[in-house]
Amino acid sequence: MILKIKHFVVFITIIQIVSCKNENGSLSRITAEQISIDSTLTAIDSIESYVSPFRKRINEVLDSTLAYAPQMITKVDGTYNTSAGNLMADIVLSEVNPIFKARTGHEIDFVFLNHGGIRAIISSGNVSARTAYEVMPFENSIVVVELKGETVLKLVDFLINSKRAHPIAGIQIIIDRTDQLKSLKIQNEPFNKNRNYFVATSDYLLTDGGDMIFFQDTLNSSNTDYLIRNAMIDHFKKVDTLKSTVDERFIKIQ
Repeated sequence: MILKIKHFVVFITIIQIVSCKNENGSLSRITAEQISIDSTLTAIDSIESYVSPFRKRINEVLDSTLAYAPQMITKVDGTYNTSAGNLMADIVLSEVNPIFKARTGHEIDFVFLNHGGIRAIISSGNVSARTAYEVMPFENSIVVVELKGETVLKLVDFLINSKRAHPIAGIQIIIDRTDQLKSLKIQNEPFNKNRNYFVATSDYLLTDGGDMIFFQDTLNSSNTDYLIRNAMIDHFKKVDTLKSTVDERFIKIQ
Protein backbone atom coordinates (compact mmCIF):
# COMPACT_ATOMS: atom_id res chain seq x y z
CA MET A 1 0.00 0.00 0.00
CA ILE A 2 2.79 2.42 0.89
CA LEU A 3 4.52 1.65 -2.40
CA LYS A 4 1.36 2.44 -4.34
CA ILE A 5 1.02 5.80 -2.54
CA LYS A 6 4.63 6.66 -3.40
CA HIS A 7 3.98 5.84 -7.06
CA PHE A 8 0.89 8.01 -7.04
CA VAL A 9 2.80 10.98 -5.54
CA VAL A 10 5.53 10.64 -8.16
CA PHE A 11 2.91 10.49 -10.94
CA ILE A 12 1.13 13.64 -9.68
CA THR A 13 4.47 15.49 -9.39
CA ILE A 14 5.40 14.62 -12.97
CA ILE A 15 2.00 15.81 -14.20
CA GLN A 16 2.43 19.16 -12.37
CA ILE A 17 5.92 19.70 -13.78
CA VAL A 18 4.74 19.01 -17.32
CA SER A 19 1.71 21.25 -16.93
CA CYS A 20 3.80 24.16 -15.59
CA LYS A 21 6.16 24.36 -18.55
CA ASN A 22 6.64 27.83 -20.10
CA GLU A 23 4.35 28.67 -22.95
CA ASN A 24 4.93 31.45 -25.46
CA GLY A 25 2.16 34.02 -25.24
CA SER A 26 1.34 36.98 -27.42
CA LEU A 27 -0.28 40.32 -26.71
CA SER A 28 -3.62 40.44 -28.45
CA ARG A 29 -5.03 43.79 -27.44
CA ILE A 30 -4.27 47.00 -25.50
CA THR A 31 -7.12 49.06 -24.14
CA ALA A 32 -7.05 52.49 -22.50
CA GLU A 33 -9.52 54.68 -20.72
CA GLN A 34 -9.33 58.43 -20.19
CA ILE A 35 -10.38 59.50 -16.71
CA SER A 36 -11.08 63.19 -16.27
CA ILE A 37 -9.86 64.77 -13.05
CA ASP A 38 -12.62 67.23 -12.21
CA SER A 39 -15.29 68.05 -9.65
CA THR A 40 -17.12 64.79 -10.35
CA LEU A 41 -14.41 62.79 -8.63
CA THR A 42 -15.03 62.21 -4.94
CA ALA A 43 -12.31 62.15 -2.33
CA ILE A 44 -11.40 58.88 -0.66
CA ASP A 45 -11.69 59.49 3.06
CA SER A 46 -8.70 57.37 4.05
CA ILE A 47 -6.40 59.11 1.57
CA GLU A 48 -7.77 62.56 2.38
CA SER A 49 -7.23 62.10 6.12
CA TYR A 50 -3.64 61.03 5.45
CA VAL A 51 -2.81 63.89 3.06
CA SER A 52 -4.65 66.66 4.92
CA PRO A 53 -2.01 67.49 7.59
CA PHE A 54 0.75 67.61 4.96
CA ARG A 55 -1.33 69.92 2.75
CA LYS A 56 -2.10 72.17 5.70
CA ARG A 57 1.57 72.48 6.65
CA ILE A 58 2.67 73.19 3.07
CA ASN A 59 0.05 75.93 2.73
CA GLU A 60 1.13 77.46 6.03
CA VAL A 61 4.74 77.64 4.85
CA LEU A 62 3.86 78.97 1.39
CA ASP A 63 1.45 81.61 2.66
CA SER A 64 3.45 82.95 5.61
CA THR A 65 4.22 86.64 5.06
CA LEU A 66 7.89 87.31 4.29
CA ALA A 67 7.80 90.91 3.05
CA TYR A 68 5.48 93.67 1.90
CA ALA A 69 4.99 95.26 -1.53
CA PRO A 70 3.65 98.84 -1.30
CA GLN A 71 2.63 98.74 -4.96
CA MET A 72 2.20 96.25 -7.78
CA ILE A 73 5.41 95.02 -9.37
CA THR A 74 5.00 93.93 -12.99
CA LYS A 75 6.93 93.18 -16.17
CA VAL A 76 4.81 95.44 -18.38
CA ASP A 77 5.37 98.87 -16.84
CA GLY A 78 8.40 99.82 -18.95
CA THR A 79 9.73 99.58 -22.49
CA TYR A 80 13.40 98.78 -21.86
CA ASN A 81 13.30 97.76 -18.21
CA THR A 82 10.49 96.94 -15.81
CA SER A 83 9.93 96.90 -12.07
CA ALA A 84 9.56 93.10 -11.98
CA GLY A 85 12.56 92.47 -14.21
CA ASN A 86 14.70 94.91 -12.23
CA LEU A 87 13.70 93.29 -8.94
CA MET A 88 14.48 89.78 -10.14
CA ALA A 89 17.85 90.73 -11.65
CA ASP A 90 18.82 92.76 -8.59
CA ILE A 91 17.93 89.82 -6.35
CA VAL A 92 20.10 87.44 -8.38
CA LEU A 93 23.03 89.86 -8.20
CA SER A 94 22.75 90.50 -4.46
CA GLU A 95 22.07 86.91 -3.40
CA VAL A 96 24.44 85.05 -5.71
CA ASN A 97 27.47 87.34 -5.80
CA PRO A 98 28.65 86.43 -2.26
CA ILE A 99 28.37 82.72 -3.10
CA PHE A 100 30.25 83.08 -6.38
CA LYS A 101 32.97 85.23 -4.79
CA ALA A 102 33.47 82.75 -1.94
CA ARG A 103 33.88 79.89 -4.41
CA THR A 104 35.98 81.57 -7.09
CA GLY A 105 37.35 84.82 -5.72
CA HIS A 106 35.64 86.71 -8.57
CA GLU A 107 32.76 89.17 -8.55
CA ILE A 108 29.70 88.91 -10.77
CA ASP A 109 29.83 91.80 -13.22
CA PHE A 110 26.21 91.81 -14.33
CA VAL A 111 23.01 89.77 -14.59
CA PHE A 112 21.03 88.83 -17.67
CA LEU A 113 17.71 86.92 -17.49
CA ASN A 114 14.74 86.56 -19.82
CA HIS A 115 11.52 88.54 -19.88
CA GLY A 116 9.41 85.44 -20.55
CA GLY A 117 10.61 83.77 -17.38
CA ILE A 118 8.55 86.16 -15.25
CA ARG A 119 5.14 84.48 -15.07
CA ALA A 120 3.14 86.65 -12.65
CA ILE A 121 2.90 90.06 -11.07
CA ILE A 122 3.67 90.76 -7.45
CA SER A 123 0.48 92.32 -6.13
CA SER A 124 0.58 95.11 -3.59
CA GLY A 125 0.32 93.76 -0.07
CA ASN A 126 1.87 90.81 1.71
CA VAL A 127 4.53 88.82 -0.14
CA SER A 128 5.08 85.14 0.62
CA ALA A 129 6.97 82.12 -0.65
CA ARG A 130 3.92 81.33 -2.79
CA THR A 131 4.51 84.67 -4.52
CA ALA A 132 7.95 83.48 -5.60
CA TYR A 133 6.49 80.23 -6.94
CA GLU A 134 3.93 82.19 -8.95
CA VAL A 135 6.51 84.58 -10.41
CA MET A 136 9.09 81.86 -11.09
CA PRO A 137 7.41 78.43 -11.35
CA PHE A 138 10.36 76.84 -13.17
CA GLU A 139 13.27 74.92 -11.66
CA ASN A 140 15.81 77.26 -13.25
CA SER A 141 19.11 77.51 -11.40
CA ILE A 142 21.58 80.36 -11.58
CA VAL A 143 24.81 79.88 -13.50
CA VAL A 144 27.70 82.30 -13.88
CA VAL A 145 29.43 82.36 -17.25
CA GLU A 146 32.66 84.01 -18.30
CA LEU A 147 32.40 85.92 -21.57
CA LYS A 148 34.91 87.84 -23.64
CA GLY A 149 34.26 91.53 -24.14
CA GLU A 150 33.36 90.96 -27.79
CA THR A 151 30.78 88.36 -26.72
CA VAL A 152 29.29 90.80 -24.24
CA LEU A 153 28.76 93.18 -27.16
CA LYS A 154 26.79 90.45 -28.94
CA LEU A 155 24.66 90.04 -25.81
CA VAL A 156 24.03 93.79 -25.67
CA ASP A 157 23.18 93.82 -29.36
CA PHE A 158 20.64 91.07 -28.66
CA LEU A 159 19.08 93.17 -25.88
CA ILE A 160 18.80 96.18 -28.16
CA ASN A 161 17.22 94.26 -31.03
CA SER A 162 14.94 91.96 -29.04
CA LYS A 163 12.49 94.81 -28.28
CA ARG A 164 11.73 93.17 -24.94
CA ALA A 165 12.62 94.30 -21.46
CA HIS A 166 14.82 91.40 -20.43
CA PRO A 167 15.90 91.66 -16.76
CA ILE A 168 19.41 93.04 -16.27
CA ALA A 169 21.42 94.32 -13.31
CA GLY A 170 24.93 95.70 -12.90
CA ILE A 171 24.95 97.00 -16.47
CA GLN A 172 23.71 100.24 -18.05
CA ILE A 173 22.81 100.49 -21.72
CA ILE A 174 21.99 103.78 -23.43
CA ILE A 175 20.87 103.86 -27.06
CA ASP A 176 20.05 106.79 -29.34
CA ARG A 177 16.83 107.33 -31.25
CA THR A 178 18.09 105.13 -34.10
CA ASP A 179 18.74 102.27 -31.66
CA GLN A 180 22.50 102.63 -31.90
CA LEU A 181 24.56 101.97 -28.78
CA LYS A 182 25.47 105.31 -27.24
CA SER A 183 26.95 104.25 -23.90
CA LEU A 184 27.73 100.99 -22.14
CA LYS A 185 28.81 100.70 -18.52
CA ILE A 186 29.29 97.64 -16.33
CA GLN A 187 29.45 98.16 -12.57
CA ASN A 188 29.53 101.90 -13.28
CA GLU A 189 32.75 101.54 -15.26
CA PRO A 190 33.08 102.11 -19.03
CA PHE A 191 32.89 98.88 -20.97
CA ASN A 192 36.27 97.35 -21.83
CA LYS A 193 36.23 95.15 -24.91
CA ASN A 194 39.62 93.69 -24.01
CA ARG A 195 38.61 92.07 -20.73
CA ASN A 196 36.40 89.16 -19.72
CA TYR A 197 33.18 89.55 -17.74
CA PHE A 198 31.31 87.24 -15.37
CA VAL A 199 27.60 87.15 -16.15
CA ALA A 200 24.91 85.55 -13.98
CA THR A 201 22.08 83.98 -15.95
CA SER A 202 19.82 80.92 -15.82
CA ASP A 203 20.78 77.40 -16.81
CA TYR A 204 17.84 77.43 -19.22
CA LEU A 205 19.22 80.37 -21.20
CA LEU A 206 22.68 78.86 -21.25
CA THR A 207 21.54 75.52 -22.68
CA ASP A 208 18.22 76.24 -24.42
CA GLY A 209 18.33 79.94 -25.05
CA GLY A 210 17.14 79.84 -28.64
CA ASP A 211 18.31 83.05 -30.31
CA MET A 212 20.88 83.71 -27.58
CA ILE A 213 23.67 82.14 -29.60
CA PHE A 214 26.28 84.33 -27.91
CA PHE A 215 26.29 81.82 -25.04
CA GLN A 216 27.92 79.37 -27.44
CA ASP A 217 31.09 81.43 -26.97
CA THR A 218 31.11 80.96 -23.18
CA LEU A 219 34.65 80.48 -21.88
CA ASN A 220 33.70 78.92 -18.54
CA SER A 221 30.50 78.30 -16.61
CA SER A 222 29.80 77.66 -12.95
CA ASN A 223 26.46 76.32 -11.72
CA THR A 224 25.68 77.76 -8.31
CA ASP A 225 23.01 75.08 -7.62
CA TYR A 226 20.81 77.96 -6.48
CA LEU A 227 17.32 78.23 -7.94
CA ILE A 228 16.19 81.70 -9.00
CA ARG A 229 13.00 81.11 -7.02
CA ASN A 230 14.95 80.23 -3.87
CA ALA A 231 17.05 83.37 -4.26
CA MET A 232 13.80 85.35 -4.37
CA ILE A 233 12.51 83.67 -1.21
CA ASP A 234 15.79 84.29 0.61
CA HIS A 235 15.65 87.96 -0.40
CA PHE A 236 12.04 88.30 0.72
CA LYS A 237 13.06 87.00 4.15
CA LYS A 238 15.79 89.64 4.47
CA VAL A 239 13.83 92.76 3.58
CA ASP A 240 10.79 94.37 5.11
CA THR A 241 9.55 96.16 2.01
CA LEU A 242 10.09 95.37 -1.67
CA LYS A 243 11.24 98.39 -3.63
CA SER A 244 11.55 98.25 -7.39
CA THR A 245 10.82 100.77 -10.12
CA VAL A 246 11.59 101.38 -13.77
CA ASP A 247 14.95 103.18 -13.82
CA GLU A 248 17.80 104.14 -16.17
CA ARG A 249 19.67 100.85 -16.45
CA PHE A 250 18.46 100.59 -20.07
CA ILE A 251 17.14 103.74 -21.71
CA LYS A 252 16.69 105.36 -25.09
CA ILE A 253 17.56 109.02 -25.51
CA GLN A 254 15.98 111.24 -28.15
